[in-house]
Amino acid sequence: MSFERPYEGIRVVDMSQGVAGPYCAMLLAQHGADVIKVEPRDGDWARSLGQEYGDHSAFSIAANLGKRSLVVDLKHKESRAVVDRLIAEADVFIEGFRPGVIDRLGYGHERLKGVNPSLIYVSVSGFGQAGPMRERPAMDPLLQAFTGFMSENTGADGIPHRTPLILFDMSTALYAQQAVAAALYARRDHDQGRKIDLSLMEAAAAVQAIRLMDGYREGPYHVASAPSGTFKTEDGWLQMIVVKNTEFEKLCNAVAWQSFLSDPRFESNLKRREHADFLIGEARKLFATGTTAHWQAVLTEAGVQNEKVQSYREYAEHPQAAAVESIAWLKQEGSDEAWPVPNMPGVPKLVQDDRHAISPTLGQHSREILLEYGYDDSTIDALVADGVIG
Repeated sequence: MSFERPYEGIRVVDMSQGVAGPYCAMLLAQHGADVIKVEPRDGDWARSLGQEYGDHSAFSIAANLGKRSLVVDLKHKESRAVVDRLIAEADVFIEGFRPGVIDRLGYGHERLKGVNPSLIYVSVSGFGQAGPMRERPAMDPLLQAFTGFMSENTGADGIPHRTPLILFDMSTALYAQQAVAAALYARRDHDQGRKIDLSLMEAAAAVQAIRLMDGYREGPYHVASAPSGTFKTEDGWLQMIVVKNTEFEKLCNAVAWQSFLSDPRFESNLKRREHADFLIGEARKLFATGTTAHWQAVLTEAGVQNEKVQSYREYAEHPQAAAVESIAWLKQEGSDEAWPVPNMPGVPKLVQDDRHAISPTLGQHSREILLEYGYDDSTIDALVADGVIG
């Protein structure tokens, strides 16, 4: 155990797939835990989500850094003895199947309590363990629609849009990791396990708490300040935020809107919000007359908050990202080009070829793991031949 990797010595069996459960387990690995990813013979389905690079995709790399991969056919009758041996010595078990499926596979909470009474059992589902929608499959875009997010994420076309951020999978993972951390802390004094239930639906609601509460009371979103927003320039887009009266004054002086300073319609943010359509319309006409770089220079000099709307490539290669080492450039199996992998806040930076910076190929560590758990080579060979292990 160390300050940098406080979970050294913690063992995690990760049977989840996709993003939410795996990303939670990946965070535990970054904090030092030994995470064994138990995968079916055709692998975690996230490995084939989007563009494939050998055994990897951007989804599977980000969610599995620092883990070891063990391929097991969970439907094979001899697989349970193998997995139970891992679980008996584990601190944390993570699954992400629809409610009822994990019990049918034989790894429900009640049975695993008997295998390991001190096990912290994490169950990640789409809509939760109860209710009329409990058995429905749920990926991030569906939760964006269901929880209200898309209703307000509309473009100029007025159409509700999803965001490709995988926002609610990621927030579910963060809530799960936080819950596991608290459970591990509590277990120091009470050597007994517990079950942690999380769902994408609940995480999606929680991460939208302020807007959900306000939207429930006040209805559809209205601008919080004016003339804030995203504005088209001659060659791109610019984001500007103007909230305080002093900021509005700086903007007006910078862009020759001095007449607005004495206009009672704009004397406070409350009143500017009442006339937001007018102010935003004026801002649109103004910013269309120059380049993004021009208006950035004008607004920055005046002390008005603004930023160019950048692409991911522009951000990853930006001097500010380099200055704080926001991005680690890592090569992974399946591609010779380095991936721009964001360093996670609060843990050591990712370094090429360090085990924490490597996402395993399918079944890469199967033999290594089983040898550690007491199997000999001939037994492992027999398990492979019988199709139990990949």
